[in-house]
Amino acid sequence: MVNTVLKITAALVLLLLVSPLLEGVLRKLKALVHSRIGPPLLQPYWDILKLLGKDDLRSPHSFLGPLPALASLAATLAAGLLIPLWGAAPFAGGDIILFIYLMGLASACVMLSGMDSGSPYAFVGSAREMMTAFVVEPVLFVALVTLALKTHSFRFAEMALQQQIAGPSLSLIIAGAAVFLAIQAQLGKLPFDIPEAEGELMGGPFIETSGPTYAMFRWGFLARQVIFTLMLVQLFFPWPAGLAALPTFLIQTAKILVIIVLVGVVDAVNPRLRIDQSIVYYFGVILTALVGLVFAIVGA
Repeated sequence: MVNTVLKITAALVLLLLVSPLLEGVLRKLKALVHSRIGPPLLQPYWDILKLLGKDDLRSPHSFLGPLPALASLAATLAAGLLIPLWGAAPFAGGDIILFIYLMGLASACVMLSGMDSGSPYAFVGSAREMMTAFVVEPVLFVALVTLALKTHSFRFAEMALQQQIAGPSLSLIIAGAAVFLAIQAQLGKLPFDIPEAEGELMGGPFIETSGPTYAMFRWGFLARQVIFTLMLVQLFFPWPAGLAALPTFLIQTAKILVIIVLVGVVDAVNPRLRIDQSIVYYFGVILTALVGLVFAIVGA
C-alpha cells in the first residue's frame, strides 16, 4: 500500500511539476531556431501561477463553468498514472483500453468547454478538435493494439516488461514511428495546433476561458508532453534494458529529451496546416500504423 502511494505521488509530481520545465525547454529551443533570446526557462511555471491567481471570468452563456477543465486535467493525470516509470506503473492494472478512454475523455472535455461558451469561434475550434481527434486517436489505438499483440497483454506494466525481454521488432518500430508522427497533434503543436489557431480563432475552444480554468487546461496539455514521450520511451523504445538503475535512468531521460527536441524543432519550422491537409496527412499515418499491425499479425 505504501509503495503504491509513493509511486502515485512520484508520478503526479513528474506530471505536474516537471511538465512545465519541458515546456520551458521547448520555448527556449523554438527561440533558438528563430534567432531570439526567448522567455526564461521557468516562464511556464510563472504563467500557470499567474493564471491561478486571476479571476475566473467566463462567458455568461456558460452552464458548466470550470467542470470541463477540471475533468480534462483529472483524466489526463489518471492516464499518466498508467504509464510505467522506468519499469513500474503506479497503477499496475491499467490497460490500453482505459488509457485511450481517459485521453479521449480529456479531448471531449476541451470540445465541451468550447461548445458551452456560446462563442462561434470556440464552436469552430471545438469542431476542429473533434475532426482532429477522429484521425489522430485511431493512430494511437492501432499502435497500442500492435504492442498488445507482440507482448500478449493489454496491461502497460506487462507490456513494458515483455518489451525489455523480447527486444526490438519491425512491427513495433513502425508502430512507434506512427505514434511519434501523431505526437504533434496530441500536444497541440505546430503544424497541428488547428483547433486553437490564435491567428484565426483567437484560441478556439479557450477564447472565453481565463484564470484557473484556463490554467487547468494548459497544465493538462503540458502533462500530455510527459505522458506521450514517456509512453514512446517506456513502451515502444525501452532498449537497452537490463542495465543498472542509474545508467538506465540516464539513457531513458536522454531519449525523452531527444523526442522533446524533435517536437520543438517541428513546431518551430513549420506553418499551420489547414484542417483538410492535416486529415489527409493523418490518414497516411493511420496506414503506417496499420502496416505495423499487419507485421505484428504475421509475427515480425
